[in-house]
Amino acid sequence: MVASSTSTDIDFPIIDTHQHLWDLDLFKLRWLKTDPEASAATQPLGKSHRPHDYQAAAEGLGIVKSVYMEVDVVFEQQTREVEYVTTLCEDPQNLMCGAVVSGCPGTPGFEKWASYLSKNRWIKGVRRVLHADDTPQGTCTQPEFIRSMQQLGQHNLSFDFCIRPGELKDAALVAKACPGTRFILDHCGNMPVHGGSPELRSLWQDGLKALADQENVVCKISGIVASTQDENWRPADLKPVIETTVETFGIHRVMFASDWPVCTTRSSLKRWISALKEIVALRPIEQQRRLFHDNALAFYGLAD
Repeated sequence: MVASSTSTDIDFPIIDTHQHLWDLDLFKLRWLKTDPEASAATQPLGKSHRPHDYQAAAEGLGIVKSVYMEVDVVFEQQTREVEYVTTLCEDPQNLMCGAVVSGCPGTPGFEKWASYLSKNRWIKGVRRVLHADDTPQGTCTQPEFIRSMQQLGQHNLSFDFCIRPGELKDAALVAKACPGTRFILDHCGNMPVHGGSPELRSLWQDGLKALADQENVVCKISGIVASTQDENWRPADLKPVIETTVETFGIHRVMFASDWPVCTTRSSLKRWISALKEIVALRPIEQQRRLFHDNALAFYGLAD
């Protein structure tokens, strides 16, 4: 197959770098408010999402590996989360081959936590969501937080930035202060597909550029499906955010990520992958493969 060929039907392996799971019989999620009267259709996230559910959603889509993404379990269950995903990664029947788990950077016990995680071959990094209502703006620029980021790098662990689009320059300052740590920007910087003001878009674009200027930062093409206003979105609606992100970071520093099952609030996994393939279909095949597979393989050090 020649590299210049383009198609939305080309078969190449896919690595999903952002796959959530939660079993509500085992874990309490700080953000999840369940309504006993709500149906799965009206509250798709308010139920357990277990490995077999993801396997079913991914069937036939060419996904060959996945990386677990933390789900903000309560603090007391963070060690259990590590044990849970380790068991899944060790099971060859699962697609999962690595994990980014919860952590509390900026707290006194974080270095000990990072040291503990570094001894587990399956754990690739840590995430703490920074756009939650109870997280003040500027949290990541505090000296204690930055020290925790440096500690992650010392233990060869990465950090995922999931942050408000207007605060991307804060994240860039952190990345600059921690050249020995690798960072991943989640969800194209969380710029809404619909409804974002011109001022917000300008802040997002400037922040995206500031982050891309830091060589230790890559970006996940993910999360934007959930930001659409309804289920009738089209690939053309997603394209401006995706193309801006890819052009800003460059094709060598972006990775596909499903954000499953959060994406199911607006789309099936199949529809999201199909839309992204359509958006990048005119790019050379080697670039498409980098986006969907090769960059993730290299970044996370996964076995091919």
